[in-house]
Amino acid sequence: MTDIEDIQGQSGDDIRMPDVTYKPGNNKLDSFNWLKDISEITDTNEFVEVRFKNTRKGFYRNVNGLRLEVGDVVAVEASPGHDIGRVSMTGSLVIEQIKRLKVQPAPDDYRKIYRKAKSVDVQKWEESKKLELSTMLRSRQISEDLKLNMKIGDVEYQGDKTKAIFYYIADERVDFRQLIKVLADEFRVRIEMRQIGARQEAGRIGGIGSCGRELCCSTHISNFVSVTTTHAKYQELSLNPQKLAGQCSKLKCCLNFELDCYVDAQKSFPSKEVPLEALDCTAYFFKMEVHKGIYWYSTDRDSSANLIALPVQRVKEIIAINRKGKKVDKLKPVESWETAPVSQDLLKNNSLTRFDAPDKKARADKPQNRRKNRKFNDKKT
Repeated sequence: MTDIEDIQGQSGDDIRMPDVTYKPGNNKLDSFNWLKDISEITDTNEFVEVRFKNTRKGFYRNVNGLRLEVGDVVAVEASPGHDIGRVSMTGSLVIEQIKRLKVQPAPDDYRKIYRKAKSVDVQKWEESKKLELSTMLRSRQISEDLKLNMKIGDVEYQGDKTKAIFYYIADERVDFRQLIKVLADEFRVRIEMRQIGARQEAGRIGGIGSCGRELCCSTHISNFVSVTTTHAKYQELSLNPQKLAGQCSKLKCCLNFELDCYVDAQKSFPSKEVPLEALDCTAYFFKMEVHKGIYWYSTDRDSSANLIALPVQRVKEIIAINRKGKKVDKLKPVESWETAPVSQDLLKNNSLTRFDAPDKKARADKPQNRRKNRKFNDKKT
């Protein structure tokens, strides 16, 4: 996935260096500039958002007044030395982002953008990125030798190759002081350890979900919202851990995606705990179809015997009658809801080869075309 990208150095020379091609909108940490078409807003580059590897972002102050655009590779202040990252947001939208995230230190507390990355900076950055995989594998071996109950999931080198961040996952507190000494002697860099959760680790490793698509945490989710079994209950999903859990062994993040839609749809629904009283039976709630507005009731509290489908409006009417101390004559099941919908094949009358170019020889070999050709030849003779 490496292409040749032109990087403009500070000296003004065009330098061609191998790098990952930047494609706006295809990166997990990209931000959409919804203010770019508003002419009244004057763009200012005093503060710039810069993204790095994984889910790491930061706000930096453009003290040198550089003309920066989204995708530019810049050298920024770090502790110690400098780091290399890509500009992910510029203009007035950065100020709005700072307010939204409630990150408002004094202007002098922001770290600085030194310059646009030179060829030497980019070369060292590329060299450090190539070391990350081998460093991670070696650090895992070292942690196993020290018998530490932890797993190192990723390594990120700083742009100047003087510091490395080790992301690890652990179930309990780990004393890694000896590990830091060994890693510092092994790789000759400054070591920083950062603990992450199971969701963050899955987002870094990536994979394919049960839906057949790439994991949401590795494509667009950067802020993880807690998910509980209540989310599944609102959506009438069976509480099966094997189906509800993702590759991180936690409940799937996508249970949050449609939760608001289900909650809004059930605001006007009657209580599920109230049984329906009729002259011939007492019906107990069994399940519901939220978006169809259908309640299914059973005559047995503990099994699915004699299931009856009732619209939400009919359930409200029966509950209102029961509250007056009366019983309805019949629950009156709606026949249209009990019959299963018949699926239709939309392509049954279409051929898969209908858009192919016609084959003249094949058409001539058909029986009806043979008779036509024979009659035409007889007329000619």
